Amino acid sequence: MHGLVNRAIQCFVRDTYGNEIWLDVARGAALEGATFEAMLFYDDKVTDHVLERTVAVLNKPRDQVLEDIGIYLVSHPKVEALRRLLRFGGVDFTDFLHSLDDLPDRARMAVSDLELPQLELIAIDPNRMSLHVRAPHDGFGPVMLGVLRTMADDYGALVFLDLRHLGAGDDVIDIALVEASFAEGRSFTLTAGKG
Repeated sequence: MHGLVNRAIQCFVRDTYGNEIWLDVARGAALEGATFEAMLFYDDKVTDHVLERTVAVLNKPRDQVLEDIGIYLVSHPKVEALRRLLRFGGVDFTDFLHSLDDLPDRARMAVSDLELPQLELIAIDPNRMSLHVRAPHDGFGPVMLGVLRTMADDYGALVFLDLRHLGAGDDVIDIALVEASFAEGRSFTLTAGKG
């Protein structure tokens, strides 16, 4: 697994629950050292052990922990760059959804060896869509669910989201757009900084 994935789990636990909780996770997962290097690769079993231990320490269902990681990735101030990358996908939530097919390619422009899940948006009608999330590893569906929940809020859209597991690494997120401009979204400018 790419070190960025493991590092995201580490930062989520540390930034959300504190360093002592992260150290508990690291000890329980038998990590050599308590930190991941973002640009290295790790055996998939290491990621599995870290996730299992995180779930146990936080006493939350696995899908909820993964969804919380997705929320963290686009809402925490320490990872603002990812939110900015996603906001380049469109001026509103619908445009953003239609840009998701290109997200893995956009991410590879920044990190050439990062493998993200394949994303395929299927429009049922203007207000109902399904996002198919396919990956060689299980867990990306709930992470994307968290990302979508947060980005809908970011754009000010009112949506209903439902995750369906089709199999290992094969998920569908059903999206019902109730109102595109339900609330004022967060501001966004092309320059880094506030917004």
